[in-house]
Amino acid sequence: MIQREDILSMEYLKKTEFTGCHQGMRYRLEGISGEDGKKLKVTVWPEPFNFFKTPDEKKQSAEFAFAEDGVVEAVAWMNERLVRDHDKWEHSWDRWTDYKME
Repeated sequence: MIQREDILSMEYLKKTEFTGCHQGMRYRLEGISGEDGKKLKVTVWPEPFNFFKTPDEKKQSAEFAFAEDGVVEAVAWMNERLVRDHDKWEHSWDRWTDYKME
């Protein structure tokens, strides 16, 4: 499972995005501007490719408060995806041919 300690500090997230991976699931946390102010957007997708090379239809995203509580909620959300979509992450390296590189 992903732990809160695996994600860098709020000070880091204020400056740039944070990416990581766990058991075949890649993830990205980034600050975005929303109608209610700054939000924390979290995106997960299957390995093997990075955020920019993975088609949008392979990604799942959610938004949370841009605060420590939001990071904790984001970690819980990512762990829910990790368990719920276990097959997707476990076999992600088997799907090299699913992607068309341009």
